[in-house]
Amino acid sequence: MKQDVVKDLGLLALGTRLKRIGERLQAQTQAVLESAGVATPASHFPLLAALDRLGAMSVGELAEALGVSQPGVTRQLSNLQAEGLVQAQQSPDDLRSRTVDLTKAGKQLVARTKRSAWPTIEAAVTDACAADGKSLLALLTALEQALADESLCDRANRLSSGGKRRAAST
Repeated sequence: MKQDVVKDLGLLALGTRLKRIGERLQAQTQAVLESAGVATPASHFPLLAALDRLGAMSVGELAEALGVSQPGVTRQLSNLQAEGLVQAQQSPDDLRSRTVDLTKAGKQLVARTKRSAWPTIEAAVTDACAADGKSLLALLTALEQALADESLCDRANRLSSGGKRRAAST
């Protein structure tokens, strides 16, 4: 049997394992999208969903809403603009800022995938998570908050200098 070193390393390699799971989910989500006739990369749908849910916003607001870097959002927006799914306009209030919104084609794509592909993808992920899906989401939320409260580097410094472990907060 092939040994899975990343799995065996446990929490030491958690970031690598989460990335590996994320890449697998992304690729399999892409396959589901393609079988539904959607060619847009799965990685673009959180951005499209944010614009659909929250309406037009600046690049910085989009980055904040998604919890990702502004350069990453800018790259995705360039691709989505080239596909005709989003449009960017100079903000009338701040000439340094652009406001981004879905185009008619972008709204149609989101509406179509919300009806067809998204429910199928969510059901498949729910099935893969079995009964632990809500627990998994709660743990991920707690981990994200803990890392926002104190970085891994700060925690490592505190612990290596004899500091105490923090009590779990839930």
